Amino acid sequence: MATNLKCFLFSVMVLIFTGCNLFTGKDINNQKDARNWQQQFDEKLPLLGHRNWILIVDKAFPEQNGSGFEYIYVNEHLLPVLSTVLNKINKSAHVKPIIYQDKELNYITEDQAGSIKAFLNNSKTVLGLQSVHTMLHDSIFRKLDTESKLFTVLVIKTNETIPYTSVFLQLDCAYWNNEKETQLRRNMADKSISGK
Repeated sequence: MATNLKCFLFSVMVLIFTGCNLFTGKDINNQKDARNWQQQFDEKLPLLGHRNWILIVDKAFPEQNGSGFEYIYVNEHLLPVLSTVLNKINKSAHVKPIIYQDKELNYITEDQAGSIKAFLNNSKTVLGLQSVHTMLHDSIFRKLDTESKLFTVLVIKTNETIPYTSVFLQLDCAYWNNEKETQLRRNMADKSISGK
């Protein structure tokens, strides 16, 4: 009898907790998912540095076999995710993005992808005045294949279904630049010539 009562009470507890979750609805789950991917990204960003990559990609982007790839799935469109990621990177003290897009993107017509014009206009708003480099899609893949052998590539996969919309962020050092590096190398060469 006591066993039946325990089973009954356990079943009631499961129903209560399940019922609460069902009652709160899908919006809570979406909010949880949004917090979850952003929390994952916030935890990862301090670990990334110069030469790491962050990719914000469309839904058809393939999962790579390379060990240097890590994935976060986001059930959102690409541009809001890109905006969030760029804001977080630009607020960080240690890295800044070098932005790449597929060259093919600018050649897609409205007949091929009905919302391409809106996407391109909205992407200009998100990217603002930041410089954007374009490369052929296959060239970016070859570059990522090489880079992922040494450096982590974080892939944030969205539910975007417009082709060639992925954005590739190569991270660079925010507090050091090419001019400083050139001067450093010159100083080192001068000291080794003078024997100091």
